[in-house]
Amino acid sequence: MVILRIAKKIAFGLGTLMSFNFCYAESIILQSTTSTKNSGFYDYILPMIKEDTGITVNVVAVGTGQAIKNAQRCDGDVLLVHAKAAEERFVSDGYGVKRFDLMFNDFVIVGPPGDPANITGSTDVSGALKSIASQQTPFASRGDNSGTHKAETKLWKISEIDPSKGSGMWYLETGSGMGSTLNIAVGKGAYVLSDRATWIKFGNKQNFKVHVQGDKRLFNQYGVTLINPTKCPNVKSKAGQKFISWLLSDKGQSAIESYTVGGNQLFFPNAQ
Repeated sequence: MVILRIAKKIAFGLGTLMSFNFCYAESIILQSTTSTKNSGFYDYILPMIKEDTGITVNVVAVGTGQAIKNAQRCDGDVLLVHAKAAEERFVSDGYGVKRFDLMFNDFVIVGPPGDPANITGSTDVSGALKSIASQQTPFASRGDNSGTHKAETKLWKISEIDPSKGSGMWYLETGSGMGSTLNIAVGKGAYVLSDRATWIKFGNKQNFKVHVQGDKRLFNQYGVTLINPTKCPNVKSKAGQKFISWLLSDKGQSAIESYTVGGNQLFFPNAQ
């Protein structure tokens, strides 16, 4: 009987402790991009954050435009995307507390090995896009208002080309994420603008390769912002700020720098 009472007390104590930990466990919702998700970045870094801070991060991975809309609807605690001008508007409109540069990589134009537009080795993205448009070689666009799509749209504009005139013919708008768009491009033999991290991680390359890279206009900056609790009272601002502070810390920046796939570094930390 004594042993039974002791066992019951131990079981009760463990149950109380587990209940206590469950009640006080911190979790946040991160509105983010498909590129960080598809690259395997979160699978790599979130366990470190969990171990150091106790915070569980639930990622909603959508295009940057949709992530910002979700955050404006107060669906989340932190925003991590890659469209700096849109992120700064998000803050100036009162939806974000403060935006921080976090890390960067670059965009590349990938395409079929035959290179029908003759752009291989080019470091002039405008010249490459002009060649693609003039020859009406297939080009797959995300067409989803994501950070990558915003960057692509800007590059077409800089090149003084309106690709929508070729919509449904040589200009193929997928309305999908980066991974799906890459799959469509491979299937259609089309060129496509991709962030380098997703391309490195992408498993269905077949014989596609990078044709255009190295132009400074292909720079791809990521930023992180706490959603404003004044606009969104349910924001877990303390946990969200703890998550952001970890990413911006020396340890977080070192962890970002250390993430590689096949010996290739995917993101380059640049928090100020």
